[in-house]
Parts: sequence; C-alpha cells; structure tokens
Amino acid sequence: MDAIISSLANLTTSVGSKIVFAILVAIIGKIAINAVLKFLNKSKIFDKAEGAVKTFTLSFAKIGLYVLLVISIIGILGVPMASIVAALASAGVAVGLALQGALSNLAGGIMLMIFKPFKLGDYVDASGVSGVVKEITLFYTVILTLDNKRITVPNGNLMNTNVVDYSSEEFRRVDLEFSCAKSENPAKVQEIMVKVMEDNAMVLDAPDKPFARVSGGTNEAMNFIVRAWCKNGDYWTVYFDLTQGIIEALGAAGVQAPAVRITNA
Repeated sequence: MDAIISSLANLTTSVGSKIVFAILVAIIGKIAINAVLKFLNKSKIFDKAEGAVKTFTLSFAKIGLYVLLVISIIGILGVPMASIVAALASAGVAVGLALQGALSNLAGGIMLMIFKPFKLGDYVDASGVSGVVKEITLFYTVILTLDNKRITVPNGNLMNTNVVDYSSEEFRRVDLEFSCAKSENPAKVQEIMVKVMEDNAMVLDAPDKPFARVSGGTNEAMNFIVRAWCKNGDYWTVYFDLTQGIIEALGAAGVQAPAVRITNA
C-alpha cells in the first residue's frame, strides 16, 4: 500500500509540475506574443510597405506565434508529438472540408497581397459593398462605408468578383447630365455650361478640356452631357459645385426648365 501511495504521489507531483509549468509558459508566451506584435506594429520594418501588407503580416504572425505556443505547451505536458501528427493527418480531410470557406479566404488574402487590386485607404466598390478599405487580414477585408458602417468582407469573395477602385488614379472625370426646354438655343446652353466649368479652379484642362454637348432629348426637353476632369481628391467637391453652379447659371441666363437629369458617382 505504501508503494502504491508513493507511486501516486510521485505521479501527481510529476503531472502537477508539468501542468503548472505549462500554465506559466502559456501566460509568459501570451505576454511575449503581445510584446512581439506590439514591437512589429511600431517598428520601421513596414515603413516602406503598403498598409495592407502590414496588417496581413501582423495577422499571419499572430496566428503563427500562437500555433507555436500551443505546440510548446503540448510538448511540456508530455503528449507524444508523433501521436498528434498522426491524429491531425487522419483528420486532415475532414478538417479541410469543414474549413473550405476559411481556406478559400486565406488563399484570397494571399492573392490580394500578391496582385494588389487595391490598398488601404482606397475607396472601392466590390462584392456589393462600397467604402474605404480600412484593414486586410488573413481571412477578411474590413471596409468602412461613407455613413460609417464597418463591413467585413471575406477575402475569397473579393478575389472572385469585379473590384472598382475609385482611388487608384490621379485624375477622375465628373460626368453630369442636364436638361432644359427644347425651345432653347443649344449653343447658348453649352456656352453657359462650359463657362461654369472653366471658372471652377478645380476643373482641369487635361486629360481633356471641359465638355458640354447635346446628348438627346424628348418632345419637351433637350438633354446635355457635361464632362470635366479634376484631381481624384477633388471629385465630390467638383461634382456638387458643377451641379449647383450650372443650374444657377442657366436659371440666371433665363434658360427655361433647367434640371439635373442624371448624376454619376
């Protein structure tokens, strides 16, 4: 009996020490991982890299470090690694099927880093969502809409859909369509529209000069298409300035029934 009690005591001591050590490693490891991630986040390693590369790398590093921590804890507890590897291998097919979506998103995240269809801060329209790209992680991309809604889009979806990047180019063209009474002189209306565009300091002469032409009409009205180039960052200011300015100028010139027919963002 004494031998049994002694054996149990030794076993308890051995197992208990392993558990305590494993807990200490888990606590210290978590603190160390947070410190490493904080250091990487503040370091100059990513100064020349795009923001998307930084968030993706940090997300990848976080998962990798936690996987190493878990493996270390399992080793400390004395669980045979060969058995774990065999169990994981046998369950690999089932896990792969269960995680098809996650793996697709992971692959999508990697492809986003390689092909870079957009970057952090770009205003995009993709997968039925429009907004500013705030973060790209291993599995998801975070988009902030103009009305400040945070939308998380799976990376797999983004790699399998059309992506419109409104921020990629230096210049953008503002397209507007106006109408007025059919009895008006088209040349006069066009002249007024072009004058408003030329007087706007944000409207550029290149790649093309301000443009205004008759685009169609009905029995009661004529339609005019208006096009003006501007810097990308000035797009919405020019858009609204021209919308209001042309309507006011047409009204002041006595043009009948001036109206905006189509707005194009």
